[in-house]
Amino acid sequence: MIKLEKVTKEFASEAGKFTALKPNDIHIRKGEFIAIMGPSGSGKSTLLQLIGGLDLPSSGSITVDGVKLNDLNEKERTLFRRTKVGFVFQNYQLLPMMTVAENVALSLAANKTPKAEMNSRVISLLQDVNLEDKQRNFPSQLSGGQQQRVAIARALAMKPRLILADEPTGNLDRKNGEDVLQLLSRLNKEEQMTIVMVTHDRQAAKKADRIILIRDGEVVQGGVEGEDLL
Repeated sequence: MIKLEKVTKEFASEAGKFTALKPNDIHIRKGEFIAIMGPSGSGKSTLLQLIGGLDLPSSGSITVDGVKLNDLNEKERTLFRRTKVGFVFQNYQLLPMMTVAENVALSLAANKTPKAEMNSRVISLLQDVNLEDKQRNFPSQLSGGQQQRVAIARALAMKPRLILADEPTGNLDRKNGEDVLQLLSRLNKEEQMTIVMVTHDRQAAKKADRIILIRDGEVVQGGVEGEDLL
C-alpha cells in the first residue's frame, strides 16, 4: 500500500539546511493499522505529510496505492489527496461557519457529487459516527470528541482506502480519546482501511498492528519488518 525508499526531507532556514528526515525505507501493507511514535521534533508529522502528498521529499521515492507521488504535479497531487486519502488532525480543522453536515460534505461538493447522492452519503457517514442528530449544529456547539468524529466522517466522505491521523486524540480526554480510537480500529477491521496514526500516547499505539519508532529523523525500529515495541 505504501512504500518509501531512501526518503529524506530538508528545510531551508536562516541557519542553513535543516534535515527533518534522514534516508528511510518504510513499507506498510494494505489494511495495516500503523502507529508512528517518537519524541517531539523527530519527524513524525513530516513523514505523515509526505505520505499524504501534502509535501514532496527532498530525495527518494514515495508510492501510495500504486501511485508514485514524485511523478505528480501539484494539480494531480491535489486530486490524489482528495480522492485517495482521508486526513484527521489533532485540532479537527472544521470550518466554524459551516454546519456539521456541510463540513462533512466538503470534498463531495468539491468533486461535484450530485446533491441527492451527497446528502445521502453525509447522513450515512454521520450515522456511522453516531452524530446523525447533530447535522444542523455548528462545530462550536459540539464537544471535542464530537468534533473529532465529524472530522473522521469528513475524512471518509470520498471512501478513501488510507486514513492519515496526526495525534487524533491529542486534544481529547481519555473517554473521548478511547471512543475515537475505537472508531478508527473498527474502520480498520471492518472496512480494511489502512490507517497511519502519529501519536505520543502509548495506550493509543497499542491499538495498532505495528509501531514505527522515529528518532532524530530516522526510523530506528519497525520501518520494514515491524515489531511490537510496547
